[in-house]
Amino acid sequence: MENSILGLHHITAIAGAAKSNLDFYTKVLGLRLLKKTVNFDDPGTYHLYYGDERGSAGSILTFFPYEGARRGRAGTGMATNIAYAVPEGSFDFWVDRFEKHNVIYNKPSEKFGEPYLTFLDPDGLKLELVVPKNGDNRKAWETDEVKADVATRGFHGVTLTLQQIAPTAAVLTDILGYRLLEQSGNRYRYITDAVENAAIIDLVELPNETHGIGGAGTNHHIAFRVKNEDVLMQFHDKVAQSGLSITNKIDRNYFYSLYFREPGGVLFEIATDNPGFGIDEPWDKLGSGLLLPPQYEPRRAEIESVLPKLD
Repeated sequence: MENSILGLHHITAIAGAAKSNLDFYTKVLGLRLLKKTVNFDDPGTYHLYYGDERGSAGSILTFFPYEGARRGRAGTGMATNIAYAVPEGSFDFWVDRFEKHNVIYNKPSEKFGEPYLTFLDPDGLKLELVVPKNGDNRKAWETDEVKADVATRGFHGVTLTLQQIAPTAAVLTDILGYRLLEQSGNRYRYITDAVENAAIIDLVELPNETHGIGGAGTNHHIAFRVKNEDVLMQFHDKVAQSGLSITNKIDRNYFYSLYFREPGGVLFEIATDNPGFGIDEPWDKLGSGLLLPPQYEPRRAEIESVLPKLD
């Protein structure tokens, strides 16, 4: 399994105001702020990372928040739904919490035998809380208001909406090692057996749906996890040999990455476990300061002057 895709690594989305994004994910949803850094391609914009205590792969949700950004529109060629695993019996807590904080949500329902509760973040990004059939024993990050008995455990899975699923399904099965687990109507559930959690990718086929438009409240890319750089480069060759265009290895400070766009239009990343989020901050101080990559450190004062205040 060491040379396999190990489920989801992280998911990245676009947000509007950074402060409301931070407040929602750390205070309402109870995630830990792991890193406060900048978009490496646009250092005047934050890159905020949220997750569990140590930023475990499969728990990491990141955002590029753009103040005043236009709302995007979810559609085909996008990841359209992010699902978090939560403990059985936690929905009453979450419904009360969503009511208290004016979060838009739908009443609980069920798919593939798993109860789920859909809700929207402040920018309209669609998320779900799911009680997995087989439970989830990952250690939760808890806050004063969101205790471990109800807290999120990390990702359960992600949904990709596509006009045709076959080309994307072939990438999942032939390159990334997933297999079809179940089908219900136009929803096809794929899973990797390499890990117990964050192992689900749902493909939803909507032939007449329009393409999504990027903006606040939409996903930017999803990242698959590999153990290290050796495995990363094995997948580089595998993707390239399939005829898809893939980037060279990119250093993202906390992991190494490759990017390619699958035939259905969704941007895929493959990211390593190493070096991890403890590389530039003590574990008990994660997210406490603005961290810049070395190329931007000489511009710290300039960058800090244009970034929105988060306090």
